[in-house]
Amino acid sequence: MPVINRIADFHEDMCRWRRDFHAHPELAFEETRTAGVVCGLLREFGMDVHQGLATTGVVGTLRTGDGPVIGLRADLDALPLEEKNKFQHCSCHAGRMHACGHDGHTSMLLGAARYLAETRRFKGTVHFIFQPAEEEIGGARVMIEEGLFEKFPCESVYGMHNMPGYAAGSFALRSGPMMAACDTFELRIGGRGSHAAMPHQGIDSIVVAAQIVTALQTICSRNTAPVEAAVVSVTRIHGGAADNVIPDEVVLRGTTRAFTPRIRDSFEPNILRIAGGIAAAHGARVELDYQRGYPATVNHARETAIATAVAVEISGTERVDLDPPPTMGGEDFAYMLEAKPGCYIFIGNGPGEGGCLLHNPHYDFNDDILTTGASYWARLVERELPLS
Repeated sequence: MPVINRIADFHEDMCRWRRDFHAHPELAFEETRTAGVVCGLLREFGMDVHQGLATTGVVGTLRTGDGPVIGLRADLDALPLEEKNKFQHCSCHAGRMHACGHDGHTSMLLGAARYLAETRRFKGTVHFIFQPAEEEIGGARVMIEEGLFEKFPCESVYGMHNMPGYAAGSFALRSGPMMAACDTFELRIGGRGSHAAMPHQGIDSIVVAAQIVTALQTICSRNTAPVEAAVVSVTRIHGGAADNVIPDEVVLRGTTRAFTPRIRDSFEPNILRIAGGIAAAHGARVELDYQRGYPATVNHARETAIATAVAVEISGTERVDLDPPPTMGGEDFAYMLEAKPGCYIFIGNGPGEGGCLLHNPHYDFNDDILTTGASYWARLVERELPLS
């Protein structure tokens, strides 16, 4: 079955919502206007609405009698990025942009909410979860800590993200890891400053840092099995302020990525072992600050099977990839999947031409897929919560 005709009827409304959100991007925990628009529409659809979880989170609830309870999640926040598009709905706020498609995610879920509120062809309860602060800060974790699943119990929970590079309106999903756990680290390497012309009088923190950057790659190549995935990337190096001065200290910062807890747990001791050994060999010292970020986004088998059936129903077997390579990107929907069984799916946004890639200043969500995404959400509810 293709997209739902009734949802196609109000495609222009979804486009209008989406472009309004795009033009008024708001950053993490500041999504006041966006949340207000979402609340207004949900109430217009006849739903019970709760505001305030994680400051700007919104949950709309639709009940049609006794039955299972599921949660559908969309994200609200934008990125601190200067938009370079010139179309009419580009960001009206300097330094803020919907460069990851959360404007589209919110609009697709609103479209499904409108349709389900009209038709009510399901038996049970749906919580429409509009989550703030997905980008880096972890609004999902905050919503859960503030009682999301106590206030709105769910037997399963589902998420969706657009993906440039996949054909528009296609889907991709898999059971097991979809996205990686992502942590950050800071290494402070202490040497002894000296004149650059007299390096023998000091301990060169730059040389130590350079050797550490190279050696950290052995965590992936020599401490992790070749059939397992791991990433250690140094992304920032700060040290020194003059051409003729060897600095006292160099700071390295970076990120690690893994799909399994075992590999993730190995990063911190291995970084400290390697950096500490190299520093000691040069008479330097090292301090490590390792911060845990999002866990891996791991889909559950039952819910993935349900989501697969719905995706095939909407787009056809040939347009559903059941074995996409997991991505090393991170996603805070992972916290919800740790708390409840569920599934996270990608919907194709198109080829990504002209810089239309995630976190790119030329990105824009593809309005042509709004009906497809909303139809997926609606059929997922009808399949999970059948009338009989």
